[in-house]
Amino acid sequence: MPELVDFYRVDDLLNEEERLVRSTIGRFVDERFLPIVAEHYERATFPTEIVPELARLGVFGMHLKGYGAAGMSNVMYGLACQELERGDSGLRSFVSVQGSLCMFPIHRYGSEEQKERWLPRMAKGEVIGCFGLTEPEFGSNPAGMATRARRDGDDWIINGTKRWITNGNVADLAIVWARSEQGIRGFLVEKGTEGFAAREIHHKLSMRASITSELVLDDVRVPACNELPEAQGLKAPLSCLNEARYGIVWGVLGAAIACYRSALEYAKARVQFDKPIAGYQLTQEKLVNMLTEITKGQLLALQLGRLKDQSKASATQISMAKMNNVREALEIARDARTILGANGISLEYPVMRHMNNLETVLTYEGTSEIHMLAIGEEITGIGAFK
Repeated sequence: MPELVDFYRVDDLLNEEERLVRSTIGRFVDERFLPIVAEHYERATFPTEIVPELARLGVFGMHLKGYGAAGMSNVMYGLACQELERGDSGLRSFVSVQGSLCMFPIHRYGSEEQKERWLPRMAKGEVIGCFGLTEPEFGSNPAGMATRARRDGDDWIINGTKRWITNGNVADLAIVWARSEQGIRGFLVEKGTEGFAAREIHHKLSMRASITSELVLDDVRVPACNELPEAQGLKAPLSCLNEARYGIVWGVLGAAIACYRSALEYAKARVQFDKPIAGYQLTQEKLVNMLTEITKGQLLALQLGRLKDQSKASATQISMAKMNNVREALEIARDARTILGANGISLEYPVMRHMNNLETVLTYEGTSEIHMLAIGEEITGIGAFK
């Protein structure tokens, strides 16, 4: 009989090392994170005490080569993201921001000095990063960013505001994107730099076990050596977002699996009208649809990972997988909530926590509408953004 959440024996398509990565991260999530996540979600805090353990697992920048990074494959990274988000989207976001949005741009666009200075310490979790692209008025259209950088002798002066920045308040280093006379450029802004402040965003109803901040840059002076020398134009930050989106493709499957398992166990145990609700046709329809969409998402993610490991994955292929898997994971969470009934809104079960988180994942790293239009432009040759 196929595994309950591996109906098409996708596990057979993985090699031993890939399965080991998944089981190692999964064990950490089960033993160290799941027992504490509900409390942190309720208090709207992130368990920073587990950061050294995450570093020892090698998940920070794990798909990068050299400079202290683990140098694993993209499929291994994806499997790790699946297990991390099975715990909570906030946990996967912490790791994804550190590796895909902060270490990756330094690795891809940084100078040798920047790589040697920052990447080994970031891989060890000694330096936490954040990614400053989104602004209060510019989310889906980052090309319109208002943050400005101007040259002043051997320094850059940066002014602007970034919003919805994961890890902002605990970050030691911010990757800040700003418009200059030479176009959009990336800068390394260190915590404690005069004029630079991070303000935590409160009153969130989603991603509560995650730190979200606003970055304020008021005449922040950084030396020219803090500019990412190879980051020229908007393509640079967008390439970072592609890295993060890839992690989401896998991560949301973890959230969907957690919801499906919870709903299935509950349906088999919950008795109404003298039999378990799993014995009713409408409940079985929901469970079958959940498993079907998880299975399709697994195959989509794995093929994307294989393409990425061959340097053949395109931005629109990543967009399609992100758009589909998040949409279906959210629908799975909503259906699971209905199976659990009133119990579905309780933190004793993971379902509504995942459901609320997925409402955010649906729109960050590109809304479904933006991904839809990006794919539409590729297949028609006609841009429909404006």
